[in-house]
Amino acid sequence: MSLHVPALDRSVQETESWLKAIAAAMGTDDRQVAYHALRGTLFTLRDRLEPGEADDMAAQLPMLVRGIFYEGYHHTGKPERYRSRDEFLRRVSCDFARINYDDPETAARAVFTVLRERISLGETDKVRHMLPDSVRDLWPEEVVH
Repeated sequence: MSLHVPALDRSVQETESWLKAIAAAMGTDDRQVAYHALRGTLFTLRDRLEPGEADDMAAQLPMLVRGIFYEGYHHTGKPERYRSRDEFLRRVSCDFARINYDDPETAARAVFTVLRERISLGETDKVRHMLPDSVRDLWPEEVVH
């Protein structure tokens, strides 16, 4: 389906590519599950970052993914200071209430893998190091760009 607006068509294609990669990393072909994994992980990650860093990361996301990232976001009160992996994963899993899926660790790992592959290594390293060690361990260490 084309919107006949090149920038929007490109963003739809990029977003579809992201969802396909996330689904593959999760071991599914269900793009709805991949969407909720992306949404839940981005929201949880975004809320843990300093607002300026959240903006820096968002600038590297495809337009539609950036819209998901900012959905309902308010800079006030950020960053949230949760410190445990369990709290991070609990927050990711909140987005799964609407679907039949409940493996937030696999979801977060898949999204972090795609982020690491598709945005700059410097940015992902900066974001990764702003997280508690137990959450940082969910990110892949190395990737070929």
